[in-house]
Amino acid sequence: MRHPTLLTACFAGVITLAGCGDKSGDNTVSRAFQDVNVVDESNLNDVMLTVGDPNEAVTYFTRTAKESPDRIDIQRGLAKSLIRAKRNKEGASAWVVVVNMEDATADDQVEYADALIRAGEWAEAEKTLDAVPPTHETYNRYRLEAIIADSKQEWAKADSFYETAIGLTTTPGSVLNNWGYSKLTRGDYSAAERLFGEAIQNDPSLFTAKNNLVLARGAQREYTLPPIEMDQTERAQLLHTLALSAIKKGDVETGKGLLQDAINTHPQHFEAAARSLRALENAG
Repeated sequence: MRHPTLLTACFAGVITLAGCGDKSGDNTVSRAFQDVNVVDESNLNDVMLTVGDPNEAVTYFTRTAKESPDRIDIQRGLAKSLIRAKRNKEGASAWVVVVNMEDATADDQVEYADALIRAGEWAEAEKTLDAVPPTHETYNRYRLEAIIADSKQEWAKADSFYETAIGLTTTPGSVLNNWGYSKLTRGDYSAAERLFGEAIQNDPSLFTAKNNLVLARGAQREYTLPPIEMDQTERAQLLHTLALSAIKKGDVETGKGLLQDAINTHPQHFEAAARSLRALENAG
């Protein structure tokens, strides 16, 4: 955020310099304005990469990259904004530009691997990560290593990478959720339930982990909601998920009851649950 008093003082200094009337004064004024522009542009870049609309950010960085093609920070901004806009193949291509620039870093290589995974280029992503020096030990690197190991069903490696990633971040909610989902796909439901619970403890707003937790419980025929933080709408949605799990297991009557609970719990009309319940009743 700009501070009016500070800016006023800065511009007052510029005006004073301008009053000198000599060439060196003019040069100083020019440099002063350039400094202000650099600060403003840096702030704008940060805004575009965080709260700005992703497609607006793509437009901004595309235009700026054409004006300053040799600036790696702008090329990074373009690549990141394309990924934020879910234009993953374009984003991966943009990261190619970044990693081939002179000032590219190991973090850039990891970001490129991330983009390749999002674009479905798994083999190239693995190759890219393999080229990252082993001394580059970061949360994002090991998170991606775990995802790739999962995709190849190399469970022991995946578990090791997930555990390492968790130790390298203060916000492990999402990676705990990923690890839990890995356990869920392997059929290790109790381990999955534990990991989803830990994910929610770290980030109570993580609805995906809540939904996955209910799936893990349903797979064990545990048809009650866990004692976790949830609002009324979330409760209805989780009851719906639990109902579908029960029906999939062949516990149809239990599923019907859970669907009715979901309908009664939701603060508005819950069409998905109502439609499922109608289908079951018509079939029966």
